[in-house]
Amino acid sequence: MNTASPDDRPLSPQEAMELALTLSRRAIGLSEPNPRVGCVITDPAGRLLGAGHTQQAGGPHAEVMALRDARARGHGEAALAGAHVYVTLEPCAHHGRTPPCCEALAAARVGRVHLALLDPNPLVAGKGRAHLEAAGITCEQGLGAVEAREINIGFLSRMVRSRPYVRMKIAASLDGRTALPDGRSQWITGPGARQDGQWWRQRASAILTGLGTVRDDDPRLDLRLPGTEAPPLQPLRVIVDSRLQTPANARILQPPGRVLLVHAGHPSTTPWPEGVETLALPAGLKAGLPAGQSLNAPTVAQVELSNGPQVDLPALLAELGRRGVNELHVEAGATLNGALLRAGLVDELLLYLAPTLLGEGRGMAALGLLPELAAAPRFDWLETRPVDGDLRLRLRRPGLGF
Repeated sequence: MNTASPDDRPLSPQEAMELALTLSRRAIGLSEPNPRVGCVITDPAGRLLGAGHTQQAGGPHAEVMALRDARARGHGEAALAGAHVYVTLEPCAHHGRTPPCCEALAAARVGRVHLALLDPNPLVAGKGRAHLEAAGITCEQGLGAVEAREINIGFLSRMVRSRPYVRMKIAASLDGRTALPDGRSQWITGPGARQDGQWWRQRASAILTGLGTVRDDDPRLDLRLPGTEAPPLQPLRVIVDSRLQTPANARILQPPGRVLLVHAGHPSTTPWPEGVETLALPAGLKAGLPAGQSLNAPTVAQVELSNGPQVDLPALLAELGRRGVNELHVEAGATLNGALLRAGLVDELLLYLAPTLLGEGRGMAALGLLPELAAAPRFDWLETRPVDGDLRLRLRRPGLGF
């Protein structure tokens, strides 16, 4: 890893875990669908022996990378015996595409393991810690837990709720307008905010949008990193299109990456480009209401008579979870935004506000008519930060359950 402590001085436990957290961030956009894990190994006095982070799926995990790094630095079995290990997630305890990391640490005869979080994956869920303790290795839990949760919040969501963590990104004016009445929206926010948005795309396993955005803006919605750096993984692009009306020449359907066109059972003879998959998910009673309907609309059956079948949004999230999507990044218009919010499926709002007023125009989300104030979706403040002349706001739905 060529990672060293400052001035090669001994690391405190807090510094060693902070280094492991820093390494885990290097796995963002690389390790999906696996969690982003960093690992640091020191001697009992805190001198760095080795460090590493999780590689691509099927590649070595953080603990194995750290052990390899230690050995590459010339630290043999005698140095590793009794060493202290700082890892941001409980070492895995199952045979998947790689052997269990807890076995590798036990075989190295390390002396103490500091783990930030237990892994809620049913295949692990305490088994990794139990294996280490059975081998006589002392385990301590909790150091760095808050930041480790943020780094892996999508993985935790998928393990606990069987669906991705949903982050909705919106760029708007101070008066909440995302476009002029005719749909023109380029550009409300500045280049700094747009580049910052790319970093949040990189966190996501998939990017979700709707037919209206595809028609109005013809976006690519691919990941574009600064300079010439190519991203290790392109997020899956997902389009909610009930009647399969996406133009076959839309830019979002073109390489790089794959596209999932989600519809409500509408037959189509369109020859879609290579890399485009279609999936039927017609709405059930739990799907929420289509855009334009109030929260007290009569019945789903009546809605379908007037609006046609809709895509079942909870079923879509369950399907994306089954496909290994940890974080879902939403860049859509008011219609889909409103449907997701009404269904209670949005975990985080990522808002970029420009210091301008647009007056009449398109809003952030078509929520319909609220029966009372108490029915309004509510979020807790996470962060406010200036970004190149704009303001970035992050808010999270309370009570996630993990």
